[in-house]
Parts: sequence; structure tokens; C-alpha cells
Amino acid sequence: MDKPRLLIVDDDENIQLAMKWAFAQEFEILLACNRQEAIEIFRREQPPLVTLDLGLPPAARGVEEGFLTLASILEQDPFVKVIIISGQSEKENALTAIGQGAYDFFCKPVQVEEVSVILRRALRVHQLESEHRKLQAARPQDSFEELIGTSPQMQQVFATIEKVAATEAPVLILGESGAGKELVARALHGRSLRKAGPFVAINCSAIPDTLLESELFGYEKGAYTGAHTQRKGRIEMAEGGTLFLDEIADLPPLLQVKLLRFLQEHTIEHIGGRKEIAINARVIAATNRDIGKAIRDGSFREDLYYRLGVVKVKVPPLRDREGDIALLAMSFVRKYAEENKKKILGFTKKALTALVHHKFPGNVRELENRIRRAVIMAQSSKITNEDLELEEPEEPEKTTLKEAREKTDRELILRVLTENSFNVAQSAADLGISRPTLYELMEKLGIKK
Repeated sequence: MDKPRLLIVDDDENIQLAMKWAFAQEFEILLACNRQEAIEIFRREQPPLVTLDLGLPPAARGVEEGFLTLASILEQDPFVKVIIISGQSEKENALTAIGQGAYDFFCKPVQVEEVSVILRRALRVHQLESEHRKLQAARPQDSFEELIGTSPQMQQVFATIEKVAATEAPVLILGESGAGKELVARALHGRSLRKAGPFVAINCSAIPDTLLESELFGYEKGAYTGAHTQRKGRIEMAEGGTLFLDEIADLPPLLQVKLLRFLQEHTIEHIGGRKEIAINARVIAATNRDIGKAIRDGSFREDLYYRLGVVKVKVPPLRDREGDIALLAMSFVRKYAEENKKKILGFTKKALTALVHHKFPGNVRELENRIRRAVIMAQSSKITNEDLELEEPEEPEKTTLKEAREKTDRELILRVLTENSFNVAQSAADLGISRPTLYELMEKLGIKK
């Protein structure tokens, strides 16, 4: 397999050679010592990674050449990951570089191990973005609607859609609020034989019970006060297409009976009407509730569940979809950056870390809303965790192997001593060591009787 290319832009030959030696095993190294050379090499080789010194000739003591090089490279490829490695250590230079689209910033002298970690991480982000763009380009626009994901959980959802979309079987979609249940329903419709027909959606929990029956089944003129004309219901509107009943577990008991009759006989009657109307529509339902619990407590009919759930699709919560957060986030960035006419290239490292570590109780809907707001609020080409209104996750406390062992030993010895009311002889026996050894450990670990 070919090594990924890394372009090192620095006017110091010693630094060039040192970095080439440090990274040659992982990357195919390209070298440039000024702006013109860097731009020519980048245009020809298109490397995914660049390290860039801001101080380049003919003005090596300043930063102007470096920033011009950064702008030219990003103009050619907005997705390239540029890591600034510079002797110009002023904080404002770092902030400006990140704001103009750099992936990260290091001050000279650098620790090779730290740069290596960042390069690997930047390459992984670049690969994920590239894979997503290829998937988008290769996939028909109506394939899975706006469903995006490379995680095994979402691949299972896609596989199920492929298997059942062309059938007439009713489908029950299960998943948390905001996980994308309606998108799954639209994907099923879009790949079915009914895709030329209407897709009619109704949220059973969003309409008062007193109005829901007429919304679903329609009514005749004069059926009740205010019914001045005949009106079709959502079921009838779905003729030849797909009816999507969202939050089906919130359907009142009386309407559950009427819906069950429709599923069995494929006919309905308007409110106030006596004529049976034949309906040819596929039914897809969804709920975020525990449907089994609803059946056990009597709020949902078991026979209706079996009618609706011939095929069940479980949509995973976003927190369980490994790797999908970054893909979805970039998709939403492109969508809302175009909508708001803003040039947003992506996220700062801290913002991406905050996104990946956030639990997203509101799932994909929450992610989309955060990205939409962040695009509007962003003042640079990279979205920050402040734009996302997310706190940077705390770094795990660093500890040595010796410290970890001592902590474990101390906790175990304290527990055994406490269980034996600090009887050293009994505790030593339980621990399988001698009394003198236990006394030595207690003194070493600061445990007092």
C-alpha cells in the first residue's frame, strides 16, 4: 500500500532533514523551502497533510509569506490538513492560522512524538471526509434520502431497507427521538415500487385526540359543527403511496381499533359517512417508546403491534454510531454554510473532540441544530467548541505505571485492613504476605493503623 504523502514546508534544511528522518517510515515526504515551491509541489502531488513554517523567504522573520502559502494551499484543496510548525510563537499568530483554516499549531522546537500523533489524527479525519464524499458521489440522490453513516449499526439499517423496501410489508421503526426514524421511512418509500406516489406523514402525538380521528380518516360535510365541506384524511391522501404514522404508541385506544380494521380490510369510512372507501397504501409506523411496556400496561393493542411490526427496523442512537458523528457534522456544515453563504472549512481540533465526546441525548436532530447555529455564529473558517456551545472534554489525568500500581495496592490493603478491623496478622494472611512485608507496605503507602 502506498504511503500517504506529507509536504514539509520549511526554509531550514536541518529541520527539513530531521522531520524527514522522523516521519519517513509513515509518510512519503515532499520538501519545499518557499511559497512558490510549496504551491507547485502541492498542485502536482495533492498531499493530504502539510506542515508549514510561517517564516519563509524572502521575509523569514515575518509571517506574511507563511499565511499567503496557507491561503493558496487551502484555496486549491479546502480539505487538506495543514499543521503550522513555526518559530513565530505569538499567540495571535496561532489564532490567526487556525482561524484561516489550519488544522493545528506548534511552536518550535517541537516534540516529534506530539507532532506524529497530530499527523495521524489529521490523516484519519481527512480519510473519513474523503470516504464520505465518495459515498455521497457514488450513491443515487434518492438512495437513502439524507441518511448518512459508515458505522456497522447504520450499515445494518441500510441492509434492512434494501431487503424490505420493494415489498408491501408494514414496517415498524424503533428508536430514540431525533435518531432519524422519518428519514428511514422516507428511504423505504424512495426505494419502493410506490416511490412515484405520495409520502404522507402524520405525528400521532402532535395532534389533539379530538382532531386526530378526522385528520386520519377524513369527514363528510355536516359530520359535526364546522364541517362545511367533505375532507379527505391522511390515510386517503396516501392512496398509491406510503402512509407514515410517527409516534404510533401515542394513538388513542379507539383509533387503534379503527387503524387495525383498516390494516385488515384496506378500507375506511369518513366520519359521518356510511360508504366504505378502498385504500391502497403501504403503512410504516414509528415510535420512540418501549412498545413492549406499552403492550404490557394495556395502552397499546398487541394485535395492532403484530399487524404493524411485520418487519422491525431499530435505528441506533447517535452515541452508539462509532465514527458517524464527524461524517454527519461535516455534511451539516456544508449544507448550512452553503445556505448562509459562508466559507466554513470544518472544525477546530477542540471542537471536533467536543463533538465526538458529547452524548447527544437529542441524537441527529440535536447535532444538526448545533451545527446550524454554529455556522451562523462562526467568525472564522473553522467552527469552535464555543460556536457549538459544547465544553471541551477534560483530559484524562496522566499517571505512571508505578503510580497506578501503588494506587491499586493501597486500595486493596486498606480494604482488607478495614475488613479485619486493622488486625495486621489476619490481614497479612488474607493478602498472602508476611506481617513484616505488610508493615513495610503500609509505611511506604502512607497507611497508618
